[in-house]
Amino acid sequence: MKTFRALVPALLLVAAAPTLARGAASTADTLSFEVLGPDSGFAGWDTMEGTVSQDSTTVHGGRYAARFQRGPSASGEFSAISRAVPITFSGDTLEVRGWLKTDGVVGFAGLWLREDAKGGHRQFDNMEKRALRGTTPWTEYRVALPLDKHATTIAFGALLGGQGTVHADDLRLLVDGKPIAEAPPFVRVQTVVDRDHEFDQGSGIDAVTISPVQAENLVLLGKVWGFLKYHHPRVTAGEIHWDYELFRVLPSVLKAKDRREATRALVKWLDRVGKPEACRTCAAPPRAAHLLPRIEWIDDRARLGADLSERLKRIHRNRNAADEQFYVSLFEGVQNPDFSTEGSYARLTLPDFGYRLLGLYRFWNIIEYWFPYRDLVGGDWDSVLAEFVPRLATVTSRDAYRLEMIALVARAHDGHANVWNALDARQPQGQCRLPFVAWPVEGRFVVGKYTGPDLSRASGFQIGDVILEVDGVSVDSLAVAWAPYYGASNESARRRDMARALSMGPCGSCRITVERVGQRLDVAGERDSIRVRDPEPYTHDRPGDTFQVLAKDVAYLKLSSVKVADIPSYLERAAGTKCLVIDIRNYPSEFVPFALGQHLVDRTMPFARFTHGDTTNPGAFLWGDSAAIEPASPRYEGAIVILVDDTSQSQAEYTAMALRTAPRAIVVGSTTAGADGNVSAIPLPGGLRGMISGIGVFYPDKSPTQRIGIVPDITVLPTVNGIRSGHDEVLEAALKHVLGRDMPILRP
Repeated sequence: MKTFRALVPALLLVAAAPTLARGAASTADTLSFEVLGPDSGFAGWDTMEGTVSQDSTTVHGGRYAARFQRGPSASGEFSAISRAVPITFSGDTLEVRGWLKTDGVVGFAGLWLREDAKGGHRQFDNMEKRALRGTTPWTEYRVALPLDKHATTIAFGALLGGQGTVHADDLRLLVDGKPIAEAPPFVRVQTVVDRDHEFDQGSGIDAVTISPVQAENLVLLGKVWGFLKYHHPRVTAGEIHWDYELFRVLPSVLKAKDRREATRALVKWLDRVGKPEACRTCAAPPRAAHLLPRIEWIDDRARLGADLSERLKRIHRNRNAADEQFYVSLFEGVQNPDFSTEGSYARLTLPDFGYRLLGLYRFWNIIEYWFPYRDLVGGDWDSVLAEFVPRLATVTSRDAYRLEMIALVARAHDGHANVWNALDARQPQGQCRLPFVAWPVEGRFVVGKYTGPDLSRASGFQIGDVILEVDGVSVDSLAVAWAPYYGASNESARRRDMARALSMGPCGSCRITVERVGQRLDVAGERDSIRVRDPEPYTHDRPGDTFQVLAKDVAYLKLSSVKVADIPSYLERAAGTKCLVIDIRNYPSEFVPFALGQHLVDRTMPFARFTHGDTTNPGAFLWGDSAAIEPASPRYEGAIVILVDDTSQSQAEYTAMALRTAPRAIVVGSTTAGADGNVSAIPLPGGLRGMISGIGVFYPDKSPTQRIGIVPDITVLPTVNGIRSGHDEVLEAALKHVLGRDMPILRP
């Protein structure tokens, strides 16, 4: 399934940079371009066809160099050569050196170097900030990064972003100034996770009936376990297999007859884990934080008892100032959390009660300490922990476990958060679908479009049909039953997803009751997995070309198929029009906030600020970088209309924030999905894969976007009658506002 994701400026070229080479890379000192591969590329290198070639006339050394040549019609944002090398060596500093010659570069050229780990990119540099452009003679350049201990692979090469000609030659890969062939071999140090196998086959804690006292004690255990995970120096240093440590203390907590006995068991456990020594370099409280940690509960002697409270406070006072955590780290640049050291225990298809508690505790504490929108979750997050302890105790099947975890993750109220590889456990179950996509309109679910040109009225359904029942069950009751398992940042996005699901189910015939122009009708439907295709269900934009001229004075650009390389063409064709409509009722096909936005502003325009977690103060979120659009020629002089609705999510919302800074821009439509920020994956027991938004995205004045979405300047909601008649009411209202006249717009 298609999932939404976000990109921020620091990742513009990281996310798009080439990854692994076709063949194993040599670790030789000189990485030349002397040998062609079987497909005319350079042997051992990946190249981008059409813009990178072998050149024998302009070289630095040997017979050949790599030539990058990009003109106005070049596709994509950049061209690159890339090579990948597994990290089989050790050292402190990784460096790529190489010779570059530029000719008429508009944009930038550079060497690039990236370090990758299982969870994603760890370190990156591409010389963009050095602004190598114009015409320059052969010069040796260097890119150096600290050798990241989490990285397993390095990727490197040269690139040209923009237009012009660049030659690259005689690249070298070095560690601490020496060729990597001469570097000491890398010896992977086994962690406690590699050595401790006591509970590999299960926790030994079977499903139990949880009494109210046990439930209360398990809630306390979950909070204490999570607090120690991110604060105790032995745990943050990776000296203890913390998942398995949970299973060692669980029996004593389950046996406790009351809270006092449970706190005594926890005190004994903490003493066994070890009293932290006084910190030499202690962590300082965060300054200028957006959110502060919620740790007041460790002072609650009435609940914890004096002994447990004092031990927790000592641990907090002596947390280390070192920016290291075994179970979490922050990605370089963007600084969203990386949880790739967490185990998924995929072999346990139905985790026992101990492992189910582990999944609950892990996710609950990740939200508590590493979710940038913790304050916007809504309700009492502690009560979620209390609610799910007994719910997970009664699970008896794999699907029931997966469904409970989906419901848990949904309580984060984050459109990025879901258990993405378990959605088949929720209703409606089945891999087939009816030949239409439903939309939420006027509080109802309406047939919005067909799933193929050959599946129109012949299917029995008509555009604008209001869906009332599915096999005799009202859609309103279905929506109520499904809602807890459809995680979203706001209700608009939740109903969007449930509307899409209405056409899904088991293959075969079904009966759909609809309202059609005031009449109640039963339509015999056929769910099909082969014939039916989903035509971009995440879009509400116009069919047809990416760029369209709707009238002499109106240009239209939809971002669902936009190409960065075609932006000059779009602007040329839009020149002289009074209005440029930018339709973001979709998910952009390419990242365009800066490439397009720079042609819409007349001065530097900040549009976003970011927050990120603090590994020395878990639970704190600090203000970080901001983003701004810088003006560039040519500039579009007309009015800008930005169309958004509930399909606009993540990168679409970020793009709307950027383009909205244009002087004559207005946003028209309805509130967007309210989920922005680079995502972080969360492994969960049973091989489940969760996810959350990993950084906070705010307006420059620090006002939030999460759950709120992009609020339009002019709110326009489609109507059932408008859909039946084929009118694009949002676009029509926008043009009437800008042009001062009615302009009927029918969907092709």
